[in-house]
Amino acid sequence: MSAKNIIFLILILLGIIGYLSFNTSILDKINDQNITSTDLFKDYYDNARELLNTLTIDEKISQMLLVRHPSQNDLSIQKNYQFGGFVFFASDFKDKTKEQVIKMITDLQNISKIPLLTAIDEEGGTVSRLSSNKNLVSTPFKSPQELYNENGYQAIYDDVLNKSQILETLGLNLNLAPVVDVSTNPNDYMYKRTIGMDTEHTSIYAKTVIEASKKGHVSYTLKHFPGYGNNLDTHITSSIDNKSYDDILKYDIPPFQEGIKAGAEAIMVSHNIIFNIDKENPSSLSKLVHDILIKDLNFKGIIITDDISMNALKDISDTEIKAIKAQNDLLITSDYQNSFNNIKNAYNENIITEEEIDNHVLKILAWKYYKKLI
Repeated sequence: MSAKNIIFLILILLGIIGYLSFNTSILDKINDQNITSTDLFKDYYDNARELLNTLTIDEKISQMLLVRHPSQNDLSIQKNYQFGGFVFFASDFKDKTKEQVIKMITDLQNISKIPLLTAIDEEGGTVSRLSSNKNLVSTPFKSPQELYNENGYQAIYDDVLNKSQILETLGLNLNLAPVVDVSTNPNDYMYKRTIGMDTEHTSIYAKTVIEASKKGHVSYTLKHFPGYGNNLDTHITSSIDNKSYDDILKYDIPPFQEGIKAGAEAIMVSHNIIFNIDKENPSSLSKLVHDILIKDLNFKGIIITDDISMNALKDISDTEIKAIKAQNDLLITSDYQNSFNNIKNAYNENIITEEEIDNHVLKILAWKYYKKLI
C-alpha cells in the first residue's frame, strides 16, 4: 500500500473517531463516573400490585396527588378524594401544640384508605415550617450553611437525626429537603437555601443527608433536579437556564448522583427551563429532563414535581397531563380540584391510559410499603 493510501486511511479513521467522540451521549459521560442505583422498592411490588388492583380509577388518580393541606374541611375533602398525601405549611402549625398537630395528622390518616404521605418543607434557615412555633421546636432549625460553619458535615448529619425524630413524633413522614442545588453566589435566589459551596462539597452534603435519613423513618427529597443554579424564583415567574450541557453535567448533576448512590427515595424536579436540554418545556414537564434522571442516572425512586400551581407554569395548558407524560410519579398541587379533574378528563378522553396511571401508582404504593406506612 502506498504512503498516500496509508495517509488517506489514517484520515478516515481519525474522522470516525472524531465523529464518535462528538456524539458521546450523556449516558456515556455519566457511566464514566460509575453511577449505580438500587431499586429500593423491588421487594414490595407484589404487595403493591395486589393493592393497586383493588383501587378505582378515581382512587388511583388521587394517589398521584400530593396536595397542599386545605385550611378548612380537610377531613371531608380527604374522605371524598383519598389523596396520596398532603403538604403542610407554617399556617397549618401556627399556635398549635404538639398534641394538636398529632391529632390533625392522625385524624387524616384514620380517614384514609391508604396511609398518607405527610410532607413538609423543613430545610432549615429561611424555609422552616415548624421553627416559628416554639410549642413544636424549642430552637429553630438552622440552615445548611450555619450547620456547616459550626461543625462541618457532622453538624449536618446530627441535624438530620434530630429533625427526623421531631417530624416523626408529629406524624410527618416526608421531608421535601435537602436543596442540593449548587450555588456559590450570595446574590442567587437559591443561595441561602443551599450549602453555598461548590459541586464537590454539595455532593458530600447530599450524601450526608440521605445517609443520615436512613437512621429514621422520615424520607428526604433531593431538589431541584437538574439543578437550580442562579435561576429566578419560579414561584413568581418562569426562568430559563442557559448553562451549557457540559456545565450542567459537570457542576449540577453530581450532587444528585451522590444522593442516588446513597439511597435517595425521592427527587423533586424544578420548573426551570434548561435551554440546552429542552428549550420548549420547564424541567418538571420535560420528558428529556426526566430521561436523564431515569435512564442515564438510573434512578428508580419517586419523581415529584415542584408545585404545579406555581406561576412559572401559569401560562401552560394541560399541566397535569404533561407532568404525567414526562414521567412524574407525584404531582404537588395547591389546586386539588382542577388537578384531579384535569387528569380524570384526560383519562376519559384516552389521552392518559389507565396503564400509564398504574405504572406511577404502583411505585407510590411500593414506596409506602417500603416506608412501612402500609
